[in-house]
Amino acid sequence: MMHRSPCQKVAQPCIRRRLSKLVQPTWHWLGGLAALLLATLPPAAWSQPSCPGIHVKILEIRNSSGTVACALFESPEGFPTDFLRMATNVMIIKIKKDQARCDFEDIPPGTYAMAVIHDENMNGELDTNWLGIPTEGYGFSNDARGLVGAPPFSAASFQYNGENIELTMTLHY
Repeated sequence: MMHRSPCQKVAQPCIRRRLSKLVQPTWHWLGGLAALLLATLPPAAWSQPSCPGIHVKILEIRNSSGTVACALFESPEGFPTDFLRMATNVMIIKIKKDQARCDFEDIPPGTYAMAVIHDENMNGELDTNWLGIPTEGYGFSNDARGLVGAPPFSAASFQYNGENIELTMTLHY
């Protein structure tokens, strides 16, 4: 075992303190430089990039009760009533402050149509009165409307090229 003199024990902490004083300003200088560089970046650099997909903002939601169900169809089959079995994608979103947004990502290019319902009582269906008229909110892409009942797929369909597309859909009550 090697014995150190009392001077050696004292010298090491002194050297460490001197090194830390020499290095510390360098770190402060680098931190300041990094802060300056980050502060000069444009706001777009801080925004989260949006993934390619179909992004839908739902408008005219009557209240924050329940959920909004967005159904994306790639063919007329089942449009719009059989969305649980026939839709390509279904998204159910909790409403916050009378607002909802459905983001469908990784969708291949093609022709699509969308149906949206405001399921206020969260029973999984669009409620109607005794005449069959909806009592909850509903809407379709292209703001399509049918004369009696839902519009056809062709009226609500839109082309999607695989890049970002921002849509708005208005609910009707």
